Amino acid sequence: MKFHKEGYTSLAITVLVIFIANAVADYYDAPQFIKWIIYILSGFLFITIVQFFRSPTKKIVAQEGTILCPADGKVVVIEETVETEYFHDKRIQVSIFMSPINVHVNRNPISGIVSFFKYHPGKFLVAWHPKSSTDNERTTVVVKNAQGVEVLFRQIAGALARRIVWYVKENDNVTQGSEFGFIKFGSRVDLFLPLGTQINVNIGDKVVGGKTIIGKF
Repeated sequence: MKFHKEGYTSLAITVLVIFIANAVADYYDAPQFIKWIIYILSGFLFITIVQFFRSPTKKIVAQEGTILCPADGKVVVIEETVETEYFHDKRIQVSIFMSPINVHVNRNPISGIVSFFKYHPGKFLVAWHPKSSTDNERTTVVVKNAQGVEVLFRQIAGALARRIVWYVKENDNVTQGSEFGFIKFGSRVDLFLPLGTQINVNIGDKVVGGKTIIGKF
């Protein structure tokens, strides 16, 4: 287990706030019960930040023909829909909701070349809202594998998430299971897969990024 690089600033701010709060309480000789409340809140805040930005070390073996889960969380959508940004045709949408207690590292579901990338500023509707995938702040990434099959996946900011981080750009060569981004404080990842893809998960399933096989071509 390691601490993700995206959390360094948040951790530094948290430590500073904790230091100031405790220093003020000591300087003004606050009552003991007030100090204990500050100690408890300080510990809770520190643990929350550390667990949110945790980044488990994973040994991931690329598996041709499979789609690995891009994020930890729960499957909330499996449906046939029309993807209107890139494909403009019917696809199978699989959506994964990431709660604040999940690991928020995002991983490439397949290996290949990034054939399309776009960042969209937007709203911050709750991540399970039907319009969050089209109205919220988000990124769209399309990767084409060696057989020419393309998979679209989308980072979507939630009501608490105000910053999406990505590490890919068009024409990058990416490896299945490697990090392609990070979303802070609750979010969602959508996958758009070719019709006919064998889906290996069900709505309500808890899934693990880079480990759970979402489906097979």
